[in-house]
Amino acid sequence: MDKDPILEDLMSQMGDFGKYQFRQHVLHVLGAFLAGVHMLSLVTVAPTPKHRCLIPNLDIGINSNTSNLTFFHPDLDSYLSTKGNGEVDYCRWKTNENTTMGCNGQFVYDTTYFKTSRVLDWNLICDNRWERAIIQTIYMFGVLIGAIVLGSLADKYGRKTIFYISGIFQLLAALSVAFIPNFIVYCVFLFFYGMFGSGGAYVTGFVLTMELVGPKRRTICGTAFSASFAVGVMVVAFWGYMISNIQILQIVYACHSLVLIGHWWLVDESIRWLWGQGRTEDAIAIVKKGIRINGIKDFDSTKFEGKGPMNTNEPDQSYGAADLFKTPTIRKRAMNVAFNWFANSLVYYGLSLNTGNLQGNPYLILFLVGLAEIPGYLLVICLVDKTGRRFLLTTLLLLGGSACIICAFIPKGLEVTILVMIGKMGIAGSFAIIYNYTAELFPTVIRNSAVGFGACSARFSGMLTPLITLLVR
Repeated sequence: MDKDPILEDLMSQMGDFGKYQFRQHVLHVLGAFLAGVHMLSLVTVAPTPKHRCLIPNLDIGINSNTSNLTFFHPDLDSYLSTKGNGEVDYCRWKTNENTTMGCNGQFVYDTTYFKTSRVLDWNLICDNRWERAIIQTIYMFGVLIGAIVLGSLADKYGRKTIFYISGIFQLLAALSVAFIPNFIVYCVFLFFYGMFGSGGAYVTGFVLTMELVGPKRRTICGTAFSASFAVGVMVVAFWGYMISNIQILQIVYACHSLVLIGHWWLVDESIRWLWGQGRTEDAIAIVKKGIRINGIKDFDSTKFEGKGPMNTNEPDQSYGAADLFKTPTIRKRAMNVAFNWFANSLVYYGLSLNTGNLQGNPYLILFLVGLAEIPGYLLVICLVDKTGRRFLLTTLLLLGGSACIICAFIPKGLEVTILVMIGKMGIAGSFAIIYNYTAELFPTVIRNSAVGFGACSARFSGMLTPLITLLVR
């Protein structure tokens, strides 16, 4: 990670992974768990149920209040319109004279799985389905801005500070969106929800762990972040199944962020960041704390006192995202990892956000999509140090991509669901590798910016994912 032998000697005094590192890592990894909860919350808060036009001939005598209407009807087929490819067009219907009519803003929903939804509240379907896509895109845009802004701020003002601020604001934003009835205002708050809910705490928590644990434990600890995100996805599926009222559901998701309230007093600042900023006394004090908790007795702090970061006479100098492009080597690395993040994210969120298109209980499918990631992470833990980062990264990308391509040529059914799970396993594993790889490729002063830049590329493709679905009519 770093080339400063004094700093590496100081870090080695605590050992690779003792009680202190474990406790701090558990606190850090909560940020990843919460990112999974908040990132996928819209899948259950704003799902798109099956729908059709309100057909006067079938729904005679019932007004436009769709709460009492039944989606299924024995005579429904005779009124259904079809698209050019032969598929049913649920946004049109045929009259007795075989004339095709639009829905005119009146719809009937299948509430078998989804009793309430933001989509139902605002009728974000048919000609307005782009508005449902834009909701997810705005959230991802918030994550993108969070990765850029908060990543750079964490390099400038410290990982702990930004980690905690993100935790507080994600709680406030998550609670706010539960009570907003207006679509435009909802979108504004979604931006900040994404910025702090997934854009801040995850990246800074990840970097805090990577800068704390020894080289031998970075693969396991880094992969634990991805696994925690997957657990968050499964928790979303669980609560979505248990709670049908979306307002209560959103409040429950928000309350998960309460676990970060005590982090200001429990989480320590990054020793490497403190050392890089010239705050060597603070860095040594945290090392002493870690050594005490780990039960190590022999530590001579005098050989580190009065020392500072090598090759700098400006301990107050700050670094940011612009430094990723100042030298050819760092610039090439940054562009390479950015492309990898982009590709991984496009597939990962393409699969995660569209589980409703698979056959079966959507909550069970979402849970299985989260569970499918775990084998991918186990593969990474067992093989990455033996095969190397590049080989396993490439293999898992090919596995995930191939599974997705095959899905495009076979009809929906169990086979497609199995292939989606295989694809999710592969892409989840490659995503975990690129997280760790990025943290290892860049020095401390720009590491958070590098991970933030990668996350920025990932969120850009994440923004495109819901919009790409609009290409399917």
